[in-house]
Amino acid sequence: MNKYLIAFISLLVSISIFAAEGFSSLEEQMTGKEFSAAGLDKLSQSELDSLNAWIHARSLATLATRKSTPADSDNPGDDDQVEESEEEQERTTITSNLVGKFSGWDGQTTFKLKNGQVWVQSDKDKFYTKEIKNPAVVIEPGMFGTWRLSIEGFDEDCRVKRIQ
Repeated sequence: MNKYLIAFISLLVSISIFAAEGFSSLEEQMTGKEFSAAGLDKLSQSELDSLNAWIHARSLATLATRKSTPADSDNPGDDDQVEESEEEQERTTITSNLVGKFSGWDGQTTFKLKNGQVWVQSDKDKFYTKEIKNPAVVIEPGMFGTWRLSIEGFDEDCRVKRIQ
């Protein structure tokens, strides 16, 4: 019993130390062999610093911090950073209508919305119904960055991802 208690306490201490430290660079995370095999040893120090900053900005350890404070960018012209921030801010429920006839989804369905967005089914679920025209659709943010699509009037939903 004491062994398990000591192991559990050690685990808790390790987790808290890791959380306090936050991000560790690629040099700290990789062995020298892995670092060289990935070709990272060929980067200049400024290129490596930039790569580490990019990873740090997107790491799970800093996700909560980024959502609660505006992201600082050393490179204001970095379009990827701008798109990521805009996408995070736009994780609100989308309500629109499908364009055309709808009779369900089959595991690889594409959904074209009246607002111009195009979404594709990202799970293999299947659902069939009597054909309806231009039904109202609701797309809601899910856990871990996923999205769930449902058709108004039905209890079924499927996981989707935006392609346009």
